[in-house]
Amino acid sequence: MTRVLVCAVLCLMMVAATLSASPTDTSSASGALAQGNDPRLAKAWRFERDGWVYLHLEGSPRDVGFQHGYLLAPEIADAFAAVKLRDTRATRRDWEFFRRAAREMFWPQIDAEYQQELQGIVEGLNARGVQMTIDDVVALNGFLELADYYVPWLNKQQNTPDAPKLAAPGNCSAFVATGSYTKDGRIVMAHNAWTSYMHGQRWVIVYDIVPQRGHRIIMDGFPGVITSGDDFAINSDGLMVTETTITQFTGFNPKGKPYFVRSRKALQYASSIDDYVRIMLDGNNGAYANDWLLGDNKTGEIARFELGLKNHKVWKSKDGYFVGSNFASDPKLIAEETTGFDANKLDSSPNARRVRWEQLMAENKGRIDIQMAQRFLADHYDSFEKKEQKNERGLCGHLDQNPRGIPEWEWGPYYPGGAVQGKATDGSLARQMSFWARAGHPCGDTFLAKPFLQKHPEFNWQAPLLRDMKSGPWTLFVAGQTK
Repeated sequence: MTRVLVCAVLCLMMVAATLSASPTDTSSASGALAQGNDPRLAKAWRFERDGWVYLHLEGSPRDVGFQHGYLLAPEIADAFAAVKLRDTRATRRDWEFFRRAAREMFWPQIDAEYQQELQGIVEGLNARGVQMTIDDVVALNGFLELADYYVPWLNKQQNTPDAPKLAAPGNCSAFVATGSYTKDGRIVMAHNAWTSYMHGQRWVIVYDIVPQRGHRIIMDGFPGVITSGDDFAINSDGLMVTETTITQFTGFNPKGKPYFVRSRKALQYASSIDDYVRIMLDGNNGAYANDWLLGDNKTGEIARFELGLKNHKVWKSKDGYFVGSNFASDPKLIAEETTGFDANKLDSSPNARRVRWEQLMAENKGRIDIQMAQRFLADHYDSFEKKEQKNERGLCGHLDQNPRGIPEWEWGPYYPGGAVQGKATDGSLARQMSFWARAGHPCGDTFLAKPFLQKHPEFNWQAPLLRDMKSGPWTLFVAGQTK
């Protein structure tokens, strides 16, 4: 482990030195053109605001990829180091294992359009002096699938001795409501991402993508990844998308199409809830199994799409709500595809948050709007102990303050993770391809890395990459804005 940490630190130091030596200004496309005179950057730009990096990408798949890699090179190099550190430590596999999986398992299943975009990212990174290969970039895009879905499946197949304990992550709290539940009768959708703080501090990109074919997309995302990942997105045909993962899910198909490809394709080409379901089912590999919360802004219809590997189910409504907090609802999926998820264990994080969501929906029927959605995402009420406190049971999670941890996710006591950012939109904003976002804890709290590590040295392995996570204000982002 000492060697892994040293390598990670040295890698970051070399990348930082390379990027700081680069004369190119990436604050705007015009700045990049002035230095590099590359026509591929002519329609792209970036700016930073309230803890977020806004990135506009436009053009052919390869051009979109090049713009992504070039304009976001420092953030991608930094995020890559964090993913590499966590995944190699958790799985006890070296990075070459992940590169090989990307090359041999994922690459043949990726549509040509997205192969070109991924190759473009590599070209953009290399142009900025970041020496990542296509295998690195594909493995980075698959980071939500490889360590926590593929590796446990492979360990079981190979009967790996002393295999590490790995579990499907429980990411996020979310809801979608419409009809009599919302203030204006139109859709309201909100989501906060739950991850490790080491990853979540970096999950602060707003992508505005105008592809050569398909619909325009605005979404939050992780550096270097072609889909949202925590999944909050709107496309130009009125589709609104979010999700929460299924706790204790187990299952993987190595011959299937990666989640990151299917979810990006669905965002880009789906014009309805049924389209989204169809695209996600096509080649489903079972990885990153989710309860998708969907809205069609053209019709006011919302849906919950529970997607495992062997089982899936869709619920729809034009007057109601669906909530997500990492619980599954279909008894068949629970029985066949989870390692004993107990829907009646009300002291667990997924179920305590489900109970709280149900309370909030009932208490606020007919009044739900953007401001209320923002308050929901910041909620700390513990429905099991029936009091306000910052822990794993509130919609805004603070695991670093929780001695119980979340055993279902293999998150031990005081694990540095929880709610790392929030987003909210409604029918009016979605029509403009716009949403509100807040970097850091949606409640506004600040996480300070140094005092935390002094108090919890068991997490010192994260020290080279764990940093303070300060909350910014709620900020409105709109597709096409330039500052």
